[in-house]
Parts: sequence; C-alpha cells; structure tokens
Amino acid sequence: MVESLRAEKQYRIGLIGDKSSLVPFWELFASLGNERVMGQLGIRALALHAEATGSEFGSTLELPVHPDWRAMLAAHPDLNLVIETTGREAVLADLRCGLPTSITLVERGAASFFLRLLSSDQMWVACKLDLLHTQTLLKGIIDQLKEEIALVDAQGLVLDCNKAVLEAAGVQKAEMTGRPLRSFFPLQEGQNGGAEPPATGPLERALATGQSAEATLPHVDAEGRLHYTREYVYPIQDEVGRSASFLCIRRDITSRTQMEQRLQQSERLASIGEMSTYIAHEIRNPLFAIGGFANQLLRTVSEPAAREKIEIIIEESKRLDSILKSILTFARPVDAGSGLADLNRIVRDTMELMGLACENQNIEPVLGLADELPLVKADPELIKQCLINLVKNAVEAMPQGGLLAVRTGLSGAHVVLEVEDTGQGIAPEIRDKVFSPFFSTKGRGSGLGLAMIKKILDDLGGTVELASVPGEGTRVALSLPPQLAVAKPGPDG
Repeated sequence: MVESLRAEKQYRIGLIGDKSSLVPFWELFASLGNERVMGQLGIRALALHAEATGSEFGSTLELPVHPDWRAMLAAHPDLNLVIETTGREAVLADLRCGLPTSITLVERGAASFFLRLLSSDQMWVACKLDLLHTQTLLKGIIDQLKEEIALVDAQGLVLDCNKAVLEAAGVQKAEMTGRPLRSFFPLQEGQNGGAEPPATGPLERALATGQSAEATLPHVDAEGRLHYTREYVYPIQDEVGRSASFLCIRRDITSRTQMEQRLQQSERLASIGEMSTYIAHEIRNPLFAIGGFANQLLRTVSEPAAREKIEIIIEESKRLDSILKSILTFARPVDAGSGLADLNRIVRDTMELMGLACENQNIEPVLGLADELPLVKADPELIKQCLINLVKNAVEAMPQGGLLAVRTGLSGAHVVLEVEDTGQGIAPEIRDKVFSPFFSTKGRGSGLGLAMIKKILDDLGGTVELASVPGEGTRVALSLPPQLAVAKPGPDG
C-alpha cells in the first residue's frame, strides 16, 4: 500500500517539532533498525520550535535544520507535505492558517499510525529477505550434496527434493512433486538377499511404523551393471508427536561395497590358498596310487563290465587331478606383470583356437580391435588364459547359438579387453558371487575361472567389470595397465 501511494505521488516532506516530540520518532526507527527509513520517505528538512535547540536530529539524517516552519518553507518551496509531531493546538492552528493549500498537513496521531505501519512493513520485508537468503543458502548447500535427499509425506508422496534426486530420476521437480517416491526408485525382486518381499523397503517400513529404517538396496541399471544404494528414512514429527513427513536419504555405496567385498575375498583367498595347497598335496599322493593301480588292473582284466568300471575310476582320477592342478595354480603366487602383451594378437590367436567350438554351436564371433593399441604390462600367457576362460563361459551361456563380440580399446589410462555374449545372462542375486573361488553355476568344473581372472587383474593393478541382463547377455571388461613410454636410465643413472 505504501509503495503504491509513493508511486502515485512523490512526497517532499518537512518535519516540525521539538526535542520531546521528535525523540519518540527517532527511537521508533532506531529500535526497529530502520534509522534511514525517514530519509527514504522523502523527508527534506526539519523545523524546530523556538524553545528547541541543537541540530542532533538533523545531523543524524543529514537534514537541514531551520528555526521555524516558515523559514523551512522559504528554504524549501518544493515541500508538499508537513508532519507536525507535537500535537499542540496552538501550533496546529498556526499551521492551518499559514500553510499554503498546496501543502498537506499531517498531525501527530496520523503520522504515528502511518510511520508504525510503514515500520512494520519494512520489518516484514527485511524478515522476508532474510528468510529467502537463508532458504537459498540451505537449498544451495543441500543441492551440492551427492546424496539423494527427498522429503515425502505420510503417503510417500514427494514434497521436495534436492538436485541429486532429480538427476538420478531424470525428471524435473514439477514432474516429481506430488508423486510417489517409489515410482521413480522402485524396489527390485530379490533385494535384501531375497529374504524380504519387494514391498518392504526402508521407506515402506518407516511409513508403516513411523520409525526410522534403513537398508542396502541392490539394483541393475539399463546397461546391466549392479549398483548398491543405502537408503535411510527418518520421520519428522509435528508439534503433537505425529510423523507428518519423512526424510529419505539415498547414498550410492557401490564403490564402498566393492572394496569391502574385495577385502573379504582377499582374506578368504589367503586362507583358501594355504589350506588348498596342503590338501592338494595330501590328496595327490593317494590319487597317484589309485590311478596307477587302476591302469594296471585295466591291462589284466578282460571282462567288459569290470573294464568299464576301471575306466571310470581312471577318468575320474584324471578329472580330480585336473581340479587339484587348478587349485594349486590358483593358490600359487603369480608374477602377472612380467612381460609385455599385444592384446590384438592374443585376441586373434585365441579366437582362431576357439573358432571350431563357436562354429559347432552356431555362434558368430565378431572382433572389434582398436588400431595402434599400446602394449600391456602383463604376461601374454596369463592374458590368453583369462580370455580363453571368458570365451568358454560365453560359449557355454549360448547353447542355442548367438553373437560373441570381443573388443579391444583405450579407456582413460587403461587398455580394455571386452567379451560380450547374447546368452542367458546372470541373475542379480548371484552377481556378486561369480568372482568367488569354487562358485559355479554350471554344476561342474572347479569354479576358479573368474576367480583366477580377478586374481590376475588384481596382481596387475587392473580391474574387472561385469554387466549382465538376464535373458539378454553378459559383458565382462578387463582394464589393463599399458606400457608407458618412459625413458630408460642411462649408464650414469
């Protein structure tokens, strides 16, 4: 209202009063933190009654001070409004008679009312600006957090969220507000190890009980990569203690989970290595004797039924011996970084070797080899062993045929070897177990193939990334350190 009035007419104000009447005006604005409001109103001059002395009021606002109102009008003929602050009848009567009709007279009571109204308006504006500043600061801080933070009501509908939530959901805030949070971050089958049905995530438990809840939720993205998200939900209570809304915080802990799994696997491998070495040596001695005696018996027995049983003993002994060799190879320290490997040559040689197996199973191999690929700091035979294991796994995953792609390339500071098939894929609930020793989904073999690959890559300082979509296929990418062009030290060091 005040702004609209000022927009209609620009007031040039003269203030009239004495010390006792002007002090309350100054104290009013000083107490409200608006010492400069009077100047902003358009006050141009100050007139003191004859009994008032000093110019402390005028100097506060840098206003000219005049001995009476007539002198003030003479010095400022453009004034169009006068405020009288004493309320004395004699002064008012003098002003009513002497003021020109072009100048509006505002008496003490009306002036006090409008000044207090204006002060309240100014304070409200100041508070609003302060709140907006605080809100902007808080929003800026929350938007900078990597965690996904959402505020939902008692029905799980989104009230507000930070920038990370919008980026993860791929929508605008207007599209998300008022809709269920779970429609953007759904639970997947088999989460929490399959121990709980999908409808009992942390958010659902918190909404049902009014208590805080948290859990780790695995999910597979569109590229078939497995992620782990830790979800925390905290109730926010109103003044009567009811859970009126809930704060949901989602944090991607995939890297941390992988590090924990890698540490646990390293500890398991150390124990398995010691135990398997001892057991393998202890078993191979009687196994050698069993195989030797079985071969002797086979030469002396002519009955077909007996010979068949002895041949089974020999074959199973050979199979057990092969498994023991794999265990010993896995447990033995590997100098994986000795030598230089040409990935493209290894891929060509390996696919030529595996070509017949692909042809017999109606599998079409496709090679995508990058030109001018740097050499890799690794033992070529070990890299070939890794590739053979990956190709064999891909072939076994496509019993009805399919497409097998083997690619090489550069990604950042690493050379990448990828093997991708269009086979059965890997279920999410066993995705984090496939690199564990002795774990196999085929019901045969030692289950050391992928575990050995991971061990070799770890020794090289590389990484293994697996992405799989059930029913569509699996992709395994090996990231290997390249040979750098570092000058060799001369004879002088």
